[in-house]
This record gives sequence, structure tokens and C-alpha cells, in this order.
Amino acid sequence: MKPESIEALALAGGTTVVAAMATEAWQTAREGTVRLFACRGQACSAQVEARLDDNAALVGRSVDTDRARAALAPGWQLELESLLTDHPELVDELRVLIERVKPALPQAQQTWVQTGIAKDNALLAQAQNGSVIVYEAGANRPPGITGRGQ
Repeated sequence: MKPESIEALALAGGTTVVAAMATEAWQTAREGTVRLFACRGQACSAQVEARLDDNAALVGRSVDTDRARAALAPGWQLELESLLTDHPELVDELRVLIERVKPALPQAQQTWVQTGIAKDNALLAQAQNGSVIVYEAGANRPPGITGRGQ
């Protein structure tokens, strides 16, 4: 699997796990995440389990749960990237976990952010929820406009 694909899957996985914190989907996300890291041994599983519990407690007691989740997601993305790089055989298991957790999330946590950067006269096309957005780097446009949506 290409590094970009691992990065994208890890982003989706980290976002999903953190989005599930302090929701009814939490136990499914927690158990699935611990199971993923079990390949690194019992000590790693225990550390991941403790970190997940600490993070979920932080989200649960936070005044602004969205802000707490946004702060935690990049760390879980990096953890999952590292795991998938070392154990590419877990790619499908992470995909299954995401698909199991996502529908159980409250509607507000089912909103996803997709970031793409086009530079050096590149063309970037992204699709999310059926909408296709096309951005061109370096295209002539009014100040303040960074891309062209279609």
C-alpha cells in the first residue's frame, strides 16, 4: 500500500476513533482499536487501552468536545500510520472498524473534513459525499480565492 493511502486511511481511522469518544459508539471503537494494536504485544495493547481511556475521559469532561476531539485526532492518525506501515496486513481490519463505527456515531460526528493541496500548477480533484471539487494551483483568480469548486 502506498504511503499516501496509508496516511489517508490512518486519518479516517484516527478521526473515527476520536469521534466515537464519549458516544454510544465508543465501546466498539475502543475494542476494535485495542485489537488492532494487539499485534505489537500485550504491553502495547495495555498502553493503547490506557491512552484510549484517558483520551475518552478528557473528551467526556471537556466543555468543547469538538475542540478536544480535533486536538486528539492527529495523534491517533500518527499511531495508526505507524501501525499500518509496520503491519500492512491490518489495512482491511482498520477499514472494517471504520465502517462498523461510523454509522453508530451521532450525526454531528459523521461530518468529515477533507484537505487537499494543489501546488506547482497541479490539478487536484476530490470527491466527498458525491460532490466533486476541482482546484488548480496558480490559476488566475481574484484575491482571497484559493480554488475553484465545480
